[in-house]
Amino acid sequence: MKQHSKELLFGLSEFYKIFGDPTRLRILDLLLNKPLCVNEISQSLGISQSAISHQLKLLRLSNLVKTEKMGKNVLYSISDDHIKIILKYGLEHISEVI
Repeated sequence: MKQHSKELLFGLSEFYKIFGDPTRLRILDLLLNKPLCVNEISQSLGISQSAISHQLKLLRLSNLVKTEKMGKNVLYSISDDHIKIILKYGLEHISEVI
């Protein structure tokens, strides 16, 4: 098996750190179902809009979520199928243990 570069593995480490926060995971779990705006996410999770906005910014900067402007609202959604697969397999793995 090929050994990966130190830089690539560092990037992977940083990528997985984003999944280390329960609030970010709850947001991603909601977005697996459909695109949502900050207000909808805030109401669903019972967390302030400012806290949700902060977490969405981190998710967006890490390319886990993308945005789409719909009138006055900005909708957030999972950026691509890779993220959906990572979440799916992670949840399946944890479900086997619980």
